[in-house]
Amino acid sequence: TLPVSITQSSNALGSIPAGFTREQSFSTIPMTRAPARVKYRQACMPRLPNPPYSALIPLLMGGIHGRESSAGKGLFLVTSEFLDNADIMKKIQLIPGVYRKNVIVQGFGNLGMHACRYFTRAGARVIGIVEKDCSLVNPEGIDPKALEDWVIETGSVRGFPGAQETDKELLFEPCDLLVPCAVEKVINCDNVNKIQAKIVVEGANCTMTPLAYEMLLKRNILVIPDLLVNSGSVCSSYFEWLKNMKHVSFGRLTFKYMRESNEHLLNSVQTSIESLFNTDCHITPSDEFTARMSGASEKDFVNSGLSYTVEGTVNSVLETVKKEGLGLDVRQACYSLAMAKIVKTYATAGYTFT
Repeated sequence: TLPVSITQSSNALGSIPAGFTREQSFSTIPMTRAPARVKYRQACMPRLPNPPYSALIPLLMGGIHGRESSAGKGLFLVTSEFLDNADIMKKIQLIPGVYRKNVIVQGFGNLGMHACRYFTRAGARVIGIVEKDCSLVNPEGIDPKALEDWVIETGSVRGFPGAQETDKELLFEPCDLLVPCAVEKVINCDNVNKIQAKIVVEGANCTMTPLAYEMLLKRNILVIPDLLVNSGSVCSSYFEWLKNMKHVSFGRLTFKYMRESNEHLLNSVQTSIESLFNTDCHITPSDEFTARMSGASEKDFVNSGLSYTVEGTVNSVLETVKKEGLGLDVRQACYSLAMAKIVKTYATAGYTFT
């Protein structure tokens, strides 16, 4: 333990336990006096008025904009990074890019619904949705917003006019992307040979058994693992935690300054043009520029941070796949990368492994 002298005021620290002076080093407290050490630490730690230990809390209570859709957005971003990788797509004989890819999603809850919306916006077609009471299919693509409105109104996907109900097991129908977002171990050794998708995206946790995963790899089917796909919601929870640690929303301190700065910039350009050409000139900002004049909103911060984090993580995983010659074994690459970071961190901190 590094010796640290405590010199802050008593108001910041609270009362110091009996038997300790304010300048006493924490490292000098005997190890045998564990209760005293704990009490000393508690007395000297700064106190937060509202310790932010919760996630996915309401906006009114410190939640963050974009958190609700972050799981689906993270799923989409991770998947699109793989789809844009020409080397991976060549291995599974699929054309790179999200556009015109056929997608089947199991589960139309928060994760499945937002994933469908992002895939549709990018030009993919959600041709099938599997729910507990009904399965829907539409080769031309299901409109996720219309289906969301239908579910809110009726409480079920059954009877949705924008698709046909079917008795087929859509999990085993041909498609480019199969995205199970509902049930654990839905893919197992009993049905894994029925999978006809080119890519399986593990939206839910533990959607397949280890044996099923190995069998899919042998069939040259890419599996994007849950520990990578589900990172979106974790990142947004971290951003939410940062917001609550600072007790102020992202951008709140700069909105007015950024808007006034951009207005001054436009006025300066207008004055320069009028002076140069000796004529009246009125510069009107475009709708896109007007929307950005006040700087990034909280949702912009979340989406930007999420996209940047996912892009960097997936690139690191793909580099590990290539470096270690893992083929399509992305899960092993994730484990290898994580363990390498842990070992490097411990070694940097001075710990040794025996």
